[in-house]
Amino acid sequence: MGRKLFLETVGCQMNVLDSELVVGSLRRLGYQIVDDPRDADLILFNTCSVRQHAEDKIYSALGTLRRHKQKRPKTIIGVIGCMAQKDQELIRKRAPHVDLICGPGQLARIPELLGEIERTGSPQIAVSLGRAEASRPEVTESFESYDPLREPSMRPNAFQAYVRTQFGCDKFCTYCIVPSVRGPEQCRHPQHILAEVRQLADQGCLEITLVGQTVNSYCFDHGDGRTTRLSDLLNLLHDVPGIRRIKFVTNFPRDMTDDLLDAVADLPKVCRYLHVPAQSGCNEVLKRMKRLYTVEYYRDMLARCRERIPGVAISSDFIVGFCGETEASFQRTCDLVAEAGFKNSFIFKYSPRPGTKADELYPDDVPEEVKRRRNNDLLAIQNRVSLREHRTWIGRTVEVLVEGPSKKFGHASDSSEFPQLTGRTDTDHIAVFDGPLSLIGRFVQLRIVDASAFTLFGEVSEPDPHHRSVLPQENGEESRTEARSARIPLPLV
Repeated sequence: MGRKLFLETVGCQMNVLDSELVVGSLRRLGYQIVDDPRDADLILFNTCSVRQHAEDKIYSALGTLRRHKQKRPKTIIGVIGCMAQKDQELIRKRAPHVDLICGPGQLARIPELLGEIERTGSPQIAVSLGRAEASRPEVTESFESYDPLREPSMRPNAFQAYVRTQFGCDKFCTYCIVPSVRGPEQCRHPQHILAEVRQLADQGCLEITLVGQTVNSYCFDHGDGRTTRLSDLLNLLHDVPGIRRIKFVTNFPRDMTDDLLDAVADLPKVCRYLHVPAQSGCNEVLKRMKRLYTVEYYRDMLARCRERIPGVAISSDFIVGFCGETEASFQRTCDLVAEAGFKNSFIFKYSPRPGTKADELYPDDVPEEVKRRRNNDLLAIQNRVSLREHRTWIGRTVEVLVEGPSKKFGHASDSSEFPQLTGRTDTDHIAVFDGPLSLIGRFVQLRIVDASAFTLFGEVSEPDPHHRSVLPQENGEESRTEARSARIPLPLV
């Protein structure tokens, strides 16, 4: 009892959720979270392999702990998640002081593996089978799932939570390592998801975000001729008492079906927000990426979304500098961003990932300085589009779920004794406004008075009288420490 855990999470919403579940299982062993690895008996890094920068960050952190491990040899250091699945041998070579390497499909075994380390003093490795190492059923079985032990203190706040709809991915985009490190696509039983959402509602959760690598590909086969699609799942979850908002990310363009769009339009709790990565505006690049659609298809998909869901906000992802991307190719991407009216876009420079088809088939032939310039140019276009779109909100009154103090805009404005708070509309627009901390965890009405390319600025009208505040300090000092150990996730790609 009384052992201490430090957990650093890097990467996407999936990793944030995995970290919450890992902490839930370790609490049963008596672990308590600390925010300094030097104070911990167990140091875990939940890792991402989507981009090289994320991996470099982990190796840097492991390097700084080498001397700490020499001074405190009983400290257990572990690398878990996607990087552990992909590079277990490289981790052992570069960081031989690591005691635990555990892939995302083996996280349920962490308590068992820790017991073996303490009993034998030997490092432990647990990874799933590679996609080419066995039959699909065998590989799928090696990516274990486990019952969610939800741990509210590991979330950014107590009233919002991620809920996993599926594991793995079968899309095999040539740039993406995810199908290798997270295995074949497996959809969770809808009743299991429903039970988890009810549990979250009982914990005071107001907003859930359904997460899957391609969440709109969700289709559970009951084995008796019945299937449950994402639209059916939304209908099922919509009636859970206490849940006020439902989001889902990330969507694959080809799976944006009319029944799903109609569910978003018809169900009041489902947010009018869709994140649908395009990745490129050039058909030749999309083909090399193996994205399975054309730019023309993507534009038609956008039109269907806006026709069926009035007022929907759409965001996207783009990769610049992918193999063979010419200036003409990049210009087509610029044209798409300029025309599409995205609320915002996440833009990334292409990073070759060993083990992907792109790394095997195509040379990384776009110089780094060109990638950097294209990234900045595309971001500038998107910022102009976002500013234009955001300005249309000035003068409107919108409902916002207050998430907490605004980190960017400081603690108080010159004209108010209140701190600046931040929240989101049901179209996922970020809004900043002055107000008391008692509004955190409540729905308020805001009149939008100004806008930037990134933020709406509002003035508070009356808060929702039916919902209590969920202040960070109500969870105690330990919970505030735990919340700081989680990292803001990157979007799924």
